[in-house]
Amino acid sequence: MLHVYGCPNTRSQRVVWALEEVGATYEYHLVNLLAGDDRKPDYQAINTGGKVPALVDGDLILSESAAICTYLGDRFPASGLTPPSGSVERALYDQWCFFILSELEQPLWTITKHRFALPKKRRVPAIFDTAHWEWDMAARVLATGLGERAFLVGECFTAADLLAAQTLAWARAFEIPLGHVTLERYADRLLGRPAWARTIEREQGVFPPVE
Repeated sequence: MLHVYGCPNTRSQRVVWALEEVGATYEYHLVNLLAGDDRKPDYQAINTGGKVPALVDGDLILSESAAICTYLGDRFPASGLTPPSGSVERALYDQWCFFILSELEQPLWTITKHRFALPKKRRVPAIFDTAHWEWDMAARVLATGLGERAFLVGECFTAADLLAAQTLAWARAFEIPLGHVTLERYADRLLGRPAWARTIEREQGVFPPVE
């Protein structure tokens, strides 16, 4: 049994989406960030950084969303979520994954941190203008690289598309324009996948009911 530790509307969405795409059986363990679960010793024994997501597969404990999604694609090769190791497609897959994490999501994470994630005394609202500019530059690179193709790598949906689409959904949640018709269509298409709908449904069910 695979175990994913996460919190709704965070990067753990990516892992749940990947699990749904590969058809794995898994348990979702809520790490309630609003309640400070990330700072509790039992969770920090799983992820010393106290962040989500984390995946436990037997003796393996894995953090970092892209690493987990790649692991799941390799563990379930029939899913096509990752290209074969050593192939040209895998090299391009790695390139896009690294770009999404290092360039595309970083302006959004900067905005997130300085809106609410950091302690108030550490927030610098003046950074927002620069973050929006960085987003525009990264989105242009993604749009250019995608072109008129359906997917970033080859002819099939991969975890690189999953990471990109979840990041575009993050931007939309912040009401940040994607800036390119190709990205709007790409996001609409990928976020219309049944596995994404199941991800949202699964996340909605993890918080205990309010009494």
